[in-house]
Amino acid sequence: MMTASMGMRVAVADLVKRPGASRSVVLDEAIGGLGVGGTTLTDAPVHLELRLERILEGLVVRGTVSATWEGECARCLRPLEGRLILGVDELFETDPVEGETYRLEHDTIDLEPLTRDAVGLELPIMPLCRADCAGICPECGADRNETACTCSSDRGDDRWAALDELLERSSEPMDNSPTDSD
Repeated sequence: MMTASMGMRVAVADLVKRPGASRSVVLDEAIGGLGVGGTTLTDAPVHLELRLERILEGLVVRGTVSATWEGECARCLRPLEGRLILGVDELFETDPVEGETYRLEHDTIDLEPLTRDAVGLELPIMPLCRADCAGICPECGADRNETACTCSSDRGDDRWAALDELLERSSEPMDNSPTDSD
């Protein structure tokens, strides 16, 4: 097993020269600036446990990526933390296909793009503290998970007021009495 020490770049010259060769790589590196919505990676390093294998097309990288994230509940705004553990199975080749494979640079591979792609796709966009989170009352601001407020919940959305008025008018009985012009 090898532990890489060049950031997220891994030397693979020994594998490139020997088709069928493989080895393990364990890597712990922090990745900054990765987030989706209100969820971001913590400062804790991302942990990679990978198996690199030389095949005819290039180098296959398989294994797991673990990362911790932080954010806030989309309903009640409580701070949250979570952990992602996901599998990766990707191909590195000298002429990568945009969006499908990664670049094999002569004798090194850079695992950061793979890690960013894998983790970025799995970060929760709207995390919840629990599935039945009641959220915050839009009227009084009370956390409905902790207290029951007395605000009316049937109040309509002001943005739809004009359409609500049209709907009310269209449901009123029409006066079908004859007029003088008939």
